[in-house]
Amino acid sequence: MTTRLSARAAIAALIDPDSFTELPAPGPESSDDGPIGWAGYDASRARAAARTGESESVVIGTALVGGRPTTVISFEFGFLGGSLGQRTGDRLEAAYAHAREQRLPLVSLIATGGSRMQEGMLALTQLQRVARQCVLTRAAGLPQIAVLRDPTTGGGWATLGAGADVVLALPGAQVGFAGSRVRPADADPAAYTAEGQYGAGHVDAVVPGAELPGTVADWLRVLAAPRAAGPVEPPAALAGVTPPETGWDAVRQARHPDRPRAEAYLDAYFELRMPLRGDRAGAADPGMLCGFGLREGRAVAYAAQCGTATRPAGYRTAARVVRLADRLGIPVLTLVDTPGAANDAAAEHAGAGPAIADAFAALAEASVPVTTLLIGEGGSGGALALAAPGNTWVTPDSYFSVIAPELAAAILKRPVEEAPATADQLRIRPQDLVALGVARGIVPPLR
Repeated sequence: MTTRLSARAAIAALIDPDSFTELPAPGPESSDDGPIGWAGYDASRARAAARTGESESVVIGTALVGGRPTTVISFEFGFLGGSLGQRTGDRLEAAYAHAREQRLPLVSLIATGGSRMQEGMLALTQLQRVARQCVLTRAAGLPQIAVLRDPTTGGGWATLGAGADVVLALPGAQVGFAGSRVRPADADPAAYTAEGQYGAGHVDAVVPGAELPGTVADWLRVLAAPRAAGPVEPPAALAGVTPPETGWDAVRQARHPDRPRAEAYLDAYFELRMPLRGDRAGAADPGMLCGFGLREGRAVAYAAQCGTATRPAGYRTAARVVRLADRLGIPVLTLVDTPGAANDAAAEHAGAGPAIADAFAALAEASVPVTTLLIGEGGSGGALALAAPGNTWVTPDSYFSVIAPELAAAILKRPVEEAPATADQLRIRPQDLVALGVARGIVPPLR
């Protein structure tokens, strides 16, 4: 379990020294044991205030994080378990409104047990208020970063936490919709941890406390960076090869085990790269690298296939990043490299078709420019789902095909020995793709 810092200590551990300015607490003070007359509620609040020095379960204000002005929300778990009541909702709403008025990113340091029972259904409806503020801030094109402290459960996880654009968590933090006292007795405890949520694709990174200020500052640096006015340039080719003579040569070059892969291309392209992980639907695909980075000081989003069969979670993660980039006005780079979409039974159960359709739709509806580079295998629709119509480039060691040559030969009832000749018929070489108008050009080598 992580060390539980107070709300103000959590703020101080994150921000630039002496830069926090608290926002005034909105709304009138309540009395008479709260809105539903819960006996002893006023006394409980008074004891919580005496113990913590706070008058409510959240502290809100503005601060510098890595030198960048930021709206900050921090929960005080010592105040009635960091629970959400009406006055908590007032403060959260004020913080979101301030972020929009001042055009500031919002960072939430969450530690909460959920809605406040002593206020009944009026406490639960605060989640609707928070969700509305999250949506308004999203529509304003402002980034929201959540830091999941210990514990992050109930409505705090299901609104401020899971609803953020970037979700970071402290190691060992309890994270889950069900708190420890209400979950099934036989439930796997690992599922309710930061690490468990990361494994399930609901958290982007588990960040040690000492690294948190730098990580949040880097995220703010990337998301606040200038945007390119038009499409970003494609990466240069990393392999020192020439365009292939035959279609089968193209296949062999693209399948060469030593060919440069997505990680190498991204490292060569970006000065700083911040990863996003997971489809927010219960899975993550290690064969799809997604996130945001800095290219010559400008923000660029990326989604890159790593040469493996792409799983449904990979397509959903890519679609998530493209839509986030579109909302923030950040151009997108995609790297295509897959023999095709995963087609095993598990992939079908996980919704391969709908996930691929979602990726196609995300690129089709994007208002920001998208640039694609084919860096290896382009296997059918599983590869095309990440390709930008009209702005796809290719490397000399790549190919794009409606179907793998071996499978095409099998469908045509040809012997396997005719796969190379079938590859030529399919016109899959990089230079063929340019001639057909599928690709704009073959990128030059890195200098």
